[in-house]
This record gives sequence, C-alpha cells and structure tokens, in this order.
Amino acid sequence: MIETNRPAAAPADDEPDLLRDQFRQLLRYRRLIGAGIGIGLLGGVYLGISTADTYVATADVVLRAPTDDPFNPSLAPDKAINIGSERQVALSSSIANEAAKKLGVSESGFASLRSGLQVTNPPQTMVLRFTYTASSPKEAAKRANAMTAAYLLKRQESLDATRDKMVKGYKEQRDPIAKQLDEVSKEIARMPAGAGRDAASSSKTDLQSEVGSYNTKITKLEALDMTPGRVTSAATAPPGADGPGILMSLALGAAVGLALGLLAAWVRLVFDPAPRSEGDVARALRAPVLGYLPRDRTGGGPLLAAGEADPRLAEEYRSVAFRLAYDARFADRRRLLVVAPRGSSETAAAVAVNLAASFAETGKDVLLIEADLRTPVLASQLPTDAGGRPRWSQTPGSPAGGGRHSDTEWPDGRQLVVDAGESGTFDLIPGERARNVPRSLTSARATRLISEADSPNSTVVVLAPPVLSYADALALVDRVDGVLVVADPRAVHRTDLTRIRELISGAGGTVLGAVLHAPLPGEKRGKGKGKGGAAPAGPGAGPGTAAKSGKPVPQPQPLPYEVAEPEQHIPGDGTDTVALRTVRMGRR
Repeated sequence: MIETNRPAAAPADDEPDLLRDQFRQLLRYRRLIGAGIGIGLLGGVYLGISTADTYVATADVVLRAPTDDPFNPSLAPDKAINIGSERQVALSSSIANEAAKKLGVSESGFASLRSGLQVTNPPQTMVLRFTYTASSPKEAAKRANAMTAAYLLKRQESLDATRDKMVKGYKEQRDPIAKQLDEVSKEIARMPAGAGRDAASSSKTDLQSEVGSYNTKITKLEALDMTPGRVTSAATAPPGADGPGILMSLALGAAVGLALGLLAAWVRLVFDPAPRSEGDVARALRAPVLGYLPRDRTGGGPLLAAGEADPRLAEEYRSVAFRLAYDARFADRRRLLVVAPRGSSETAAAVAVNLAASFAETGKDVLLIEADLRTPVLASQLPTDAGGRPRWSQTPGSPAGGGRHSDTEWPDGRQLVVDAGESGTFDLIPGERARNVPRSLTSARATRLISEADSPNSTVVVLAPPVLSYADALALVDRVDGVLVVADPRAVHRTDLTRIRELISGAGGTVLGAVLHAPLPGEKRGKGKGKGGAAPAGPGAGPGTAAKSGKPVPQPQPLPYEVAEPEQHIPGDGTDTVALRTVRMGRR
C-alpha cells in the first residue's frame, strides 16, 4: 500500500510554484485590487485635470564670489559661497518684494507670486535654478526672469554694501595715522640734525608703512570684481503644459492604484484567518488534501453525483475514494468517519454518500451509517429499499428489515438498501432522533455495527455532525480511527482545523485527509450555518425541499419513539424512492 497520510512539506526548490500560489492567493481579493485601481484612476483624472493649464518656465543662474583675479584658481567658489544659504535668500520675501515692484503686482497677489517660485540647486554645481509655475506660458517666463533679476540685484547690492563698509572701516583706521604722520613730518622739518631727528625719522617711517598698508587694502577692495553671477539660461515661454496629460495621468494612476490594491490585498492576506491555500489546510491538519470539489453548476446539486447533472463531481469523488483506498491506515481498518468542522453538514453528507457509492463500485460491501441523530435526513433523500440486515440488532418481535420503528434507542435494526445506479448498491443505517444521543453512539450495538468493517471486503462509512459543534464525532473516533474532514476553506479558520486535529488525535483517531469545497448556494463567505442547519419539513417532505424553498425550515423538537401504526408512512421505507438523477440535497 502507498502511504498518503504524511505531513505536508514543500520541496526546497519549488520557489516558482510558491510565487504562483501566492499570486493566486492575492487574486482572491479582487475587490481590494479593483478598489485600489479605481482610487488610482480617480487620482490620475485629478492629476490630469489639475495640471492641464499649468506651465513651468526655468532660468539658471551661476553664482560667483568677488575676486580681483578671476583666473586665479587658488580660492574655490564653493568655499566662499554657501549655496544653501543663497537658495534660502532666493526664496525670501525681500526677493519677492523686489520682483513684485518690477512686475507691478499688488499686495493681494504677493502671496501667489511667491508661492509659484521654486529654487533648486543641481548637485555639485554653483547653479541656482529658478522654476516658476503659472497658468500661462508667457506669465511663467516673465515672472521667472523677474525673480532671477531681483535676486541678482539684491545680491549685487549686498556685496557692494559689504565692500563699502569694509573700505569705510579701513579709511577710519588710516586717517588718524595719516594725520599723525603729517605732524611728525612737520616736527622733523623744524628739528636740527642729531639723535632726536633720527628717532623722529624712524617713527615717521613706521607711520608711513602703516598708512601704506591701509591704502593697499582699500585699493584691493575697490579693485574687486563684485559681479554676483550671471544668467546662463533665461526663462522662455514653455511650448506646452507641464502636466503629463490625461492619458499618461490615467496610466500612472492605474499603475499606482494597482500597487496600492496589491499591497492592500497582501495585508488582508497576511491577517486573513482562513486557510490561504491547500498547503495551509494540509499543514493545519497534518494530512493531505484528497480533493477539491468543483463548484456545483446545478444550483442545489444531487446528493448522489451520478447521471448527467454534473459528471465532474462523480469523478472527483472517485478520485478521493481511490486515494483513500491506497492509504495504508484506511486499508487496514476500512472504517471512515466523515465530518464537517462546524455549521452545515450538507456537503459532508454528500461526500459520505458518494464515497460509499464509489467504494461499492469497486465491488466492496459498503455500509453507510448516519450517526447524525440530531438532524437525520438521508433516508428521505436517497433512493432506498428495505434491507434485511443486520440481524443481530433487530428487536425481538420486530419484522425483518426494520420496516417499523422500534421503541428502543438507535440503532434499532432498520437497514435500507440505496440504489446508486451504475455504481451498484450499498446499505444505509439511517439516523433516528434519540432521547440520549451520547448513549446511543457509545452503545454496544453501535460498536458492533461499526465493527462490520472487520468482515472481509467490507467498508463502513460513518457520517457524524460537525465536530466543533457537537461532541458526537469524538465519541466515534476511537471506533473508526480514520477521519475525513470536509470543509469550505473560506468559511473555516486555520485555528479551527488545528483544533480539529488536536481533538481527533486526543481521542485516539487519525485525520486521513481533507476534502475541500466551494461555498454552498446562498451562503456567504465566512458565515456557515452555526446552528447545524434545518431539519426536513416532515416525513412527507420531498427531496431537496429545504434547498429549493430558500427559507430555513424550523427544526422539530425531539419526541419519544412510538410504534408506528399500519397506515403511518415511514420515511425511507421504500415507498418514497425517487429517480437517482432528480434527487437534490436538502439543508442539513
């Protein structure tokens, strides 16, 4: 036998498969991605409209420091000029005021005049780039040139004021010394030759040297080239609007929106408690995913996937049965418990019925036990006929085949034969409402009934209520061992699957695998039927009544068993058999 129940582990070299799987998971949140693209397109429309009448003119100015020899490379311009400070000066209100005077802008338009200017500095250059944005091309060029001229004028005035202040300071220091020099010269002219005249002459020489030093500094300052800079590129009227255009804006908005949508989908995926893929289900249950039932195209779907309703379902059930048959643990015991996590057991019932039919198709003696004693419906939804086994569980005095209810607890010995068409037939032990469900499930008769799988070429499939809603399934785990979990991956949490595995392992059982399915018709994602669904409307309700009505059928209260009268109709006694291809699932 081939062991199929092993922990799911991704190979080390399947990164492309993982990327494709993650991308498919992101596509589950199409609404988020679509919302992101819609927001991006709206932003693109706004960008295209808002920049449709926007024009930008640019002027470049190269700054230079005052120098007496422009060809002397000893002093680097970037050491004499702080380009960051000059950029702030260019953006100051004093420059805007000067430009406003030249342009004739009033005080009310001063704020808009200043807000349209941007000054940048290309890296590793002494260039200031004046960029002005306006509603017309001529106005943009005019204001950019006015701002450039105002900046150069203010910088020229600042440099001249600095030079004049320094010259004035040197002159103020030189004049007292020059006056003293004149007085010493007059005294030397009146003094006779001798030591005193020689000392006065030495003092005169020192004064003349100091005066000459000041004169040299003044002359050097007056000889400086005070040009603040030059315009290398005057602003001209731009030929077109600065915006990218409506088409480019839409394309850019769609790209940004797609990125935002994918980011939102990724965040939603990270915090989504539901299994993101079959691998997540396999890791949570530590068992393989044996099949994924295709979405039903028939509305309610037949309970037995045979005939022409949807052949894909029948093939998927055969595939699941084939994989189970080659599982060593199931092959040794041949006892399978089919359960759903919580909510509705409708799909779990369909899986149990069709697996029983698939095993019967391989020539095995199959017994399907409906251990759902709270909402039993299989007898009224399957094409059945009265059977004659098991003899050991019949109540003394009751007819063979269990044609009437007994006054004992379930199982009462009644057994039906289900006609599965081309797949053959299999036996059904229908569920009955019991006064004490746990006692009925753990009774000696139920244990002997499940042990039918010990006979050669026999297989027992047990259908139980949702494992997280009731403890019924856990009471059967130690008798069945192999458990098949039927779940909608979008309606169950990973923590629920982990809890199911822990409960089944703690009860002494083993999860053989999982069968996944799409949401049932009328169900919303993440909202299963938490109360176990609805019971059939009554003994005379036709197959699929609850599914077709669209309204929940009130569940009847459990009543004590009574001996059926001769004229009383018993569901599943063979008189309510319908054609296989028209049987529909009811709501469990």
